[in-house]
Order: sequence, then structure tokens, then C-alpha cells
Amino acid sequence: MPASRDYVDHILELLAPLGDVKARAMFGGWGLSLDGMTFALIADDTLYLKADDGNRARFVAEGLSPFVPFPDKPDQTMSYYPPPDAAFDDEGELIAWARLGLDAALRAAARKRPRRRPSP
Repeated sequence: MPASRDYVDHILELLAPLGDVKARAMFGGWGLSLDGMTFALIADDTLYLKADDGNRARFVAEGLSPFVPFPDKPDQTMSYYPPPDAAFDDEGELIAWARLGLDAALRAAARKRPRRRPSP
């Protein structure tokens, strides 16, 4: 079931302290980005934040499970995790979790940038 636009708008409102977060429809869900970097997904009215080796342990320590895009293939996951339910009760806590996803997106972008060679 695709994410509802009302839920997407609600999440954008909650994440507004981060800056101008954009939502883009994709594959039946939504990608959330800031400054052109995707740091979160919404699927089935659930927010998922980008995870990598730098922050995955925080999500796992909370007992959270990664996003499974195809329910019939539970072994195929994506590196996006939901924030804890309690984060939705405290705007500051939700923003802190969202920043973890944003930090992962920044690290991914830094790895993709070509390195310049020094001029002779």
C-alpha cells in the first residue's frame, strides 16, 4: 500500500527544523531529501532513515529492523530503519534521529565525490 500524501505532509512538517526537506514520489513510496541528498524514505505510512556503518548500531540497539521493500523476500533489506516510536512524541528526538539519516547521506555523498589531483 503506498504512503498517503497526508502522512508525507505530516512528516515534512515534523522535519521542517532540518531545512527545506523535499518529498519525491518513487516506486509506490516517497524519498525525502535535503540539499539533493536522500536521507529518508516513506513506505506504507512508515518513515525510514538512511543507515550506514556509522549509525546502524544505534538503530539495532533500539531493536529496530531495516526496511524490507518486498514482503515476499524478507532477506532482501535496504539500509533504512524507522526511528523508535517514542521519537514521534518529542520533536527534538525525532530531529536527532533524522540527523543520523542525514549524516549517513552526507557520508555517502562524500564517498562519491571525485578526488582532485594536486596540480604539478
